Amino acid sequence: MRLIQPFDPWRSSLCTCPPKYSLNPYTGCQYGCRYCYITSYIPRGFNPRPKKDFLKRLEKEVANLEDSLPVAISFSTDPYQPLEKIYGYTRQALRILREYGVPVLITTKSTLVERDIDILAEMDAAVSITITTHRAEVARAVEPGAPSPRDRLETVSRLADAGIPVAVRIDPIIPGVTDRARDLEELVRSASEKGAGHIVSSVYKAKPDNLRRIIKTIPWFQEVYRELYRGPRISGYRYASTTYREEILRTVRSLAHRYGMTFITCREGLEHLDDKDVYCDASHLLRRR
Repeated sequence: MRLIQPFDPWRSSLCTCPPKYSLNPYTGCQYGCRYCYITSYIPRGFNPRPKKDFLKRLEKEVANLEDSLPVAISFSTDPYQPLEKIYGYTRQALRILREYGVPVLITTKSTLVERDIDILAEMDAAVSITITTHRAEVARAVEPGAPSPRDRLETVSRLADAGIPVAVRIDPIIPGVTDRARDLEELVRSASEKGAGHIVSSVYKAKPDNLRRIIKTIPWFQEVYRELYRGPRISGYRYASTTYREEILRTVRSLAHRYGMTFITCREGLEHLDDKDVYCDASHLLRRR
């Protein structure tokens, strides 16, 4: 199987991203986020491992790319999880992609992306930092392996100071857990102050495995689920009610605009809430776009 694949993991009509490639240096992720979907698709998803012969295969594939679509790193694992400190595959991948002039989209929760500012600043690149809450105690519960929200916000600042376009993903919002209006405002305001120009947001979508993890971590969420998750089942996910999703995402959109940022939802089917000419993968921030 090729390392660089066309991006379309769910084949969902709700995915509004423009065409791009996907690249995952690692299989699985160490962060173990309670809401993560990868354990539905990847065996031993929270026990990550490097891709075999990754750099050798990548060099060959990049050299033979036939178009200039951006490469997204990574949408099924975090490219800067602790394993990266051992193998360095993401940094080496960036060097190869830079050599061939390939635009890059990074999505991460990690502060380690700061290490590669020297390479990213020389590329056509945009970085999305996922921060689901500014409350450290909540983040420790639902994202046990990830850096603190405060540290991630500082990473946003350092990237922006280096001239690298940055988006913040408030993704997912967990009903009853990370959806308090004052908390959302604090997070959006902080993202703007640190230099983010774009907000992406969605509501937690339930699958049996991630639902079990969330309820184990936050037992009372079971009642929230019974009350709110009466929305459609799409691509194997149970959605919260449309009324709830529209209300909370409209709130985030209003906050993003108040603090001078663009806004878009992700796989929600609520395109009327989205700003024009922006994308949830932040590809509109690339210079080539």
